[in-house]
Amino acid sequence: MICIPNSKAGRRYVYRLAPTMLTYVLFLYIAQSIFHHHHPTGLFAYFLAVLPALPLIGSLVVVGLYVSEESDEFERSILVQSMIWGLGGALSVGTVWGFLEDFTNAPHISIFYVYVFFWIFMGISQPFIRHKYR
Repeated sequence: MICIPNSKAGRRYVYRLAPTMLTYVLFLYIAQSIFHHHHPTGLFAYFLAVLPALPLIGSLVVVGLYVSEESDEFERSILVQSMIWGLGGALSVGTVWGFLEDFTNAPHISIFYVYVFFWIFMGISQPFIRHKYR
């Protein structure tokens, strides 16, 4: 079942986010393929390494646009609160893991995963925040 939001801002959010995420997948595939097969160096390698991050940054812009365009204060509040929980969770995991790496030689995890943890914690927190207001 596809869940399309009822508000105009919500629909614009979905229609903006979908191509942004498709672009991310495409850019990631391109970067991985070129690095795997051609081993680029220099400025091109830096450009290619940054390429998949651009749509992810764009996804944060899409969320910001949604917050500014959504007229339903309750929906805005839910999103902002879940973003705060997402940030707190991601920063907590990153901080704890950083100390584990420094002091216990825990395996290194790419800092890219802070972004992933943000979305995971944001998604986990939303149902709890909504439940609080029932």
